[in-house]
Amino acid sequence: MTALHTALLNKVPDYLALIRFDRPIGTYLLLWPTLWALWIAAEGVPDTRLLVIFIVGTFLMRSAGCAINDFADRHIDAHVKRTAHRPIASGKISSKEALIVSAVLCSLAFVLVLFTNPKTIVLSFAAVALAACYPFMKRYTHLPQVVLGAAFSWGIPMAFAAQQNALPKALWLLYFAVVLWTVAYDTFYAMVDRDDDIQIGVKSTAILFGRYDRLMTGLLQSIVIVLLIGVGWAFDLAYWYFLSLIATALLFVYQQYLIRHRDRDLCFNAFLNNHWVGGIIFCGIALNYAYAG
Repeated sequence: MTALHTALLNKVPDYLALIRFDRPIGTYLLLWPTLWALWIAAEGVPDTRLLVIFIVGTFLMRSAGCAINDFADRHIDAHVKRTAHRPIASGKISSKEALIVSAVLCSLAFVLVLFTNPKTIVLSFAAVALAACYPFMKRYTHLPQVVLGAAFSWGIPMAFAAQQNALPKALWLLYFAVVLWTVAYDTFYAMVDRDDDIQIGVKSTAILFGRYDRLMTGLLQSIVIVLLIGVGWAFDLAYWYFLSLIATALLFVYQQYLIRHRDRDLCFNAFLNNHWVGGIIFCGIALNYAYAG
């Protein structure tokens, strides 16, 4: 084994840390809405090939996004307690290496998209653009969470395009529901770092909302429920789906309870709890079609 191979093998743990391999919550939050859309677009279980493409593609794009995010934040992370030990901030991986990792992962994801159809391929370019620009938004606007929401929701039109080769108007109800859901839960995440972000000049909705953060996230979650009810009506979803929305509303209430004192750890727990929101809604959609008729 050459010295280069040995060096690369020794860096594997650092590369895995760069793509947050040990913290899959981001992959879950990106994957759940995509699965919702695939099941609705297929009116049941989607094409197996597409299911594999979107699951693997979601992992690759989330991983690529983490790498480009750490590159963008390389001068910031060292000053934030939660991120000081990230591979670039701690000097374990260079900025160039992070960019190479991101480019390779995006390329692999694009290869997967080539096995879909032209409409999905065209939409994939917007997905890459959103993923690439999000990490830089916190320097220019207090609404980077909106850009993240747009990126995390883009799997929805791509799923419809891949499964149906069409973009029905009703899918945008689901799209904007997920955008607002993302803004709400990523505000919880931003509340964890708010004090550090204020000191170093990083912008977020947590800073923008200030003392109205609980009110605003609660309002966003309420709108999400209303939009998801509209999704149910638009796509003729029934009993199981609406039961899942009741469970989702209860989880949103629980998340508001967790952030009531703005404790950092509890705000982070509220963020993590949204994995259950995604899973419960998926179960509602899947059961709806499994027991239809």
